[in-house]
Parts: sequence; C-alpha cells; structure tokens
Amino acid sequence: MHRIRVCVDTSVFGGTWDEEFSEPSRRFFERVKVGDFIVLVSQMILREVSRAPQKIQQVLESLDSDSVEYIEESPEIDTLANAYIEAGILGQASRDDAVHVATATSAGADLVLSWNFKHIVNYDRIHKYNAINLLNGYQQIEIRSPLEMTYEDENEDF
Repeated sequence: MHRIRVCVDTSVFGGTWDEEFSEPSRRFFERVKVGDFIVLVSQMILREVSRAPQKIQQVLESLDSDSVEYIEESPEIDTLANAYIEAGILGQASRDDAVHVATATSAGADLVLSWNFKHIVNYDRIHKYNAINLLNGYQQIEIRSPLEMTYEDENEDF
C-alpha cells in the first residue's frame, strides 16, 4: 500500500488543541498512527513546534519514527519560495508560508495540509503556487485542510 506523504504545517499540530479544529486534526493524526500517511516535517516546522506549548510538541513526539520524514532546508527550497514571492502570491512578511509550500513541493510530497486559509489553503493561491511549480519544473501539489482528509465511515450514507 502506498502511504500518502503529507507535509503538515504547525497549524495542524496546534489544531489538535483548538476547539474549532481539534476533531479533524486529531482524526488525521489517528490515521497517521494506523499507517495511512507519512508526515513530512521541515526544519522550520520543527523550530515552530519547539516554541509551542508542550501539549502541541507532544503531538509530534507521539508519532512513530516510521510515520515521520524530516526534510532538510536547501537552496532549492529558498529559490522556489522566492519565486512564489516574486510572482506576488505572498508578500515577504508571509515568507514562512511560501517556504512551507516550497518544502512540500521540493520534497515531492503528495499534499500540503494546513488550517491556514489565508495564505496556503486558498483557491486562488493554490492555482498560483502550481503555476509557479510547473514553470520551475516541479509537479503540481495538492493543498487541503485536515477536514478534507478525515471521514467517519466511508460506507456512511449521505
């Protein structure tokens, strides 16, 4: 079985303790623990999570090592993030969001998972990220929220 490689941003780890986002965030991590997904974690996300409250750090720490892939920073990631900014997708103040999408793209992730609807999970921006990806020789990347990655029962009638 192919495990889906998901680049998860800090909002998803934090979402496990946020009233609005906790249920779908926790369900996503439950699916990670049963082997449905591999979580890609960048150095930037490691730094952000390390500054978060202990309960959020424990979400990452609770994942088995075979369910996590660490992605190193690289000039390739910086170049792609700069391309997003130069194209006007994001401003310099949102560079971390550009780096997150660039990291996922560069690492060949199957998708990006985030609760950041302003800068990442945004219909117009997703198309622009993918246009820049294609212009720079990368594949398009799926960008979703955890809500789209969880379900109660696939046989449930709707």
